[in-house]
Amino acid sequence: VHSNFRKNYRSDMNKKHKISRRGFLTTTASTLAAPYIIPSTVLGKNTVAPSERITLGIVGVKGVGSYNSKVFLRYPDAKIIALCDVDSKVLDTRVGEINEKAGNKDCAKYRDFREMIARDDIDAVCIATPDHWHALICIAAAEAGKDIYCQKPITHTFAEGQAVVQAVKKNGVIFQVGSQQR
Repeated sequence: VHSNFRKNYRSDMNKKHKISRRGFLTTTASTLAAPYIIPSTVLGKNTVAPSERITLGIVGVKGVGSYNSKVFLRYPDAKIIALCDVDSKVLDTRVGEINEKAGNKDCAKYRDFREMIARDDIDAVCIATPDHWHALICIAAAEAGKDIYCQKPITHTFAEGQAVVQAVKKNGVIFQVGSQQR
């Protein structure tokens, strides 16, 4: 999606036309909607070696977390291997959906995000919990060496934001915030 923006922008500039505000916003919105923890190499690939897959754990699977899981399932080099939610009913339903769509039965379920993040086989974590949990889970994921995709808002206070930034820098992980519709 990002390369399409660049291509369209250059094309417009080469034609000596200015990109319209609406065109810019539409292109930018679609660019921001793509989860950046998924590499661009997924486009055009039908099969991906297991060693080239990004394994994902999703914390908070109701609402936006459910939507995110459906988006991740579209990418052959992303595999959701664990879900976490405090609501057992929602968790059971989402794990069933993931297993059905992925054609397997190995998606694990957790009620405590710390147990899920402790897994060595999870590369990245998507955080879509209620807002007041974001900072705590981001810091724990960074300290566990996981790349992070967090829904907005990242934090409630400036101090929490600083702590997330420090944890991400200290542990050298990739961090992306979902900023769709903004």
